[in-house]
Amino acid sequence: MRLLAPLGKIYGRVTDVRNRLYDRGTFRSIYLGARTISVGNLTTGGTGKTPLVALTAEMLADHGEIVCILTRGYGRKNPGHRVLVSDSRIVFVDAATGGDEPVELARRLIGKAIVVADADRAAAGVWAKEQFGVTVFILDDGFQHRRVKRDLDIVCIDATSPCGNGRILPAGPLRESFKSLDRADAIVITRSDLVEDLTSIEQRLRKRNESAPIFCAEAKFIGFGRLESFFESNSATQNEPPSKPFVFTAIGNPDNFLITLEKAGFSSVGQKRFRDHFVYDAAAVAQIDQAARTAGAASLITTAKDAVKLANAKFEIPCYVAIAETTVYNHFEFKRLITSS
Repeated sequence: MRLLAPLGKIYGRVTDVRNRLYDRGTFRSIYLGARTISVGNLTTGGTGKTPLVALTAEMLADHGEIVCILTRGYGRKNPGHRVLVSDSRIVFVDAATGGDEPVELARRLIGKAIVVADADRAAAGVWAKEQFGVTVFILDDGFQHRRVKRDLDIVCIDATSPCGNGRILPAGPLRESFKSLDRADAIVITRSDLVEDLTSIEQRLRKRNESAPIFCAEAKFIGFGRLESFFESNSATQNEPPSKPFVFTAIGNPDNFLITLEKAGFSSVGQKRFRDHFVYDAAAVAQIDQAARTAGAASLITTAKDAVKLANAKFEIPCYVAIAETTVYNHFEFKRLITSS
């Protein structure tokens, strides 16, 4: 990492210059014609951002808004093409076409939100406003996407690793300097239940941003669904944990998924990890089956983000999808913030 530190400094200077040009108005942000809320982060990897996007969309939809999530759709085929992932009623594409996280969001938010995947989120927003009469946009992973003007900037900070090693890409996980936190209108400390001391984290955040409200959030498992029924609109969940489970994931932060499972009382007999956004094929399924058999597993557990890429998978033992939801501690204050911004 020390060898990469100079590159990180160069990258950091470039992002600082870019931010200053936006701050001064040299670079212009585009107004989408409707209130826009960005949910993003300062670091790469899983910070619990996607569940917070879903929660924000649900709150806005319940408030009577026509919600559209604008996302890049990382890892999808033909990333330069615009894809209507969902019109809020129907999910039109698979994960390969729309991206795993956009399809995960679309499935979770049936009846709640339109989802559009497009690298050019400004153009996608203008299009979606004309097509659907959107009243609120949510920019998924939008903190660095300053080309779109936003009314509220929410930044997620992972309690278990607030800024990694403190270095900027490629020397560390930071996408831009930690001082950029001063742009945030609100901060959500995710996975707050996985650390003992939140005070020191809050104090550190306050040094960078004196005024933004700070919320704490955690993820909780509410049940498990069979993979075979996951793609059905009326799929059911069970509260009893699968027997002797083997866990496999392709997510940004698998450690925290395992810790959350263990905290909820679900211990695994083994695990297999793939890189974030990994595309499962027959060979990967065979590897999982083999590893599970070797570990003496009686079942498999994976995440919803993984499940959307497993529609055609045939496992030798039952596979379950862990269904989780995010809870913000100051629920009503958070809802008031996003519905009145």
